[in-house]
Amino acid sequence: MPEISSYTVNFGPQHPAAHGVLRLVLEMDGEVVRRVDPHIGLLHRATEKLAETKPFNQSIGYMDRLDYVSMMCNEHAYVLAIEKLLGLEPPLRAQYIRVLFDELTRILNHLLWLGAHALDVGAMTVFLYCFAKREDLMDCYEAVSGTRMHATYYRPGGVYRDLPMRMPHYQPSPKRSQKDLERLNRARQGSMLDYIEHFAAEFPHCIDEYETLLTDNRIWKQRLVDVAVVDPERALQLGFTGPMLRGSGVEWDLRKKQPYAVYDQLAFDIPVGTNGDCYDRYLVRVEEMRQSVRLITQCVDWLRANPGPVMVADHKVAPPSREEMKDDMESLIHHFKLFTEGYCVPEGEAYAAVEAPKGEFGAYIVSDGANKPYRLKLRAPGFAHLAAMDEMSRGHMLADVVTIIGTLDVVFGEIDR
Repeated sequence: MPEISSYTVNFGPQHPAAHGVLRLVLEMDGEVVRRVDPHIGLLHRATEKLAETKPFNQSIGYMDRLDYVSMMCNEHAYVLAIEKLLGLEPPLRAQYIRVLFDELTRILNHLLWLGAHALDVGAMTVFLYCFAKREDLMDCYEAVSGTRMHATYYRPGGVYRDLPMRMPHYQPSPKRSQKDLERLNRARQGSMLDYIEHFAAEFPHCIDEYETLLTDNRIWKQRLVDVAVVDPERALQLGFTGPMLRGSGVEWDLRKKQPYAVYDQLAFDIPVGTNGDCYDRYLVRVEEMRQSVRLITQCVDWLRANPGPVMVADHKVAPPSREEMKDDMESLIHHFKLFTEGYCVPEGEAYAAVEAPKGEFGAYIVSDGANKPYRLKLRAPGFAHLAAMDEMSRGHMLADVVTIIGTLDVVFGEIDR
């Protein structure tokens, strides 16, 4: 019989390394990848079209569900675009709170990425370590919004409410000893700012532990070094952003190059790689977590010293207070009208982008003067990164495909929106 030179393998959509419903059609020559054809469309939820049927303020929650590991960063881009159309400038305290939660979200994202990437490559301990710290930050989401993931905390004109003066406590349980209860609640005796400050002081030591387990680990380096190398020029041509671009040595970060909120008033560095391989992208993301801690510490210090409003006083976009609604029927009616019908936005178009954990996440809105977008187009960083999967995988082994998917840090809510 004639020898078959190549064969086709379906990789996914159920593969645990896919981080979503990704199907890759691999053309293989033995164990060597010759071609990769990513198939998407298994998750498609028509988010952009759904948002065009609802008032502006009812679609903020949809943004959380796109990249469901970078929830508030997605909200930030959408809310910034609406504020551009409305000509709104949020109070300074609200902008600092947004930066604070953007950076907490960046750490949340990178912890999930690091744990999952290590697990894909075969290191389980790191996954458990990362998720332990991730739980601490999910409590911050819950404390400000009432939910642990899809917060809908950012609003046009500011944020939903100020930071709470008390963190929720763990409650006694038959399965939990008094000693464990005291340990869990030790950092929760003060305000949320106290809690975050304690986290920021402790977390760099946790990053040191992750690096002790991985950075010089012989197996980890064998699996990542010189895998999926992308040079700086090619990374730009492929539309890479975020750690994928910086890992190739391009110092591009929207927080520095096109500052929004109060990033231009804060000190931090942009980590970049030198080789453009999976290992460099790992190092860049780990260093980004350290830089996020620097930013969080500065935000905590400023917020502690500067009380003030967290929402504009314009009742066109801001609901009346609870006290007003209790005493005034007109305020109560306005509250219901605002959340059911929303507000009309002037005609025009606006694009706003943020440096999300995975790269540039942007929202392009076209308004025709109604209370809902005429068009909404989202710029998801993962889509461009996944498009390079074929080029990055060619010539590598089948096992390397898992490593490359991990280094892309894809989440399918934003790719298959």
